[in-house]
Amino acid sequence: MQIPTDIPKPQNNSPIDPSSPLELIIFIALPILLIVVYFVNRKRVRDKRKKK
Repeated sequence: MQIPTDIPKPQNNSPIDPSSPLELIIFIALPILLIVVYFVNRKRVRDKRKKK
């Protein structure tokens, strides 16, 4: 049986390092920013539809 060697496995992954600024930006700040932008954009679209 052939087992792929290049795919990530749970035992090879390390947890997020909170002391790394890059990881904090990618895994915490960016998702929060995307959620905020989504809701702001949704509100703007609703307001435009109400004015018409």
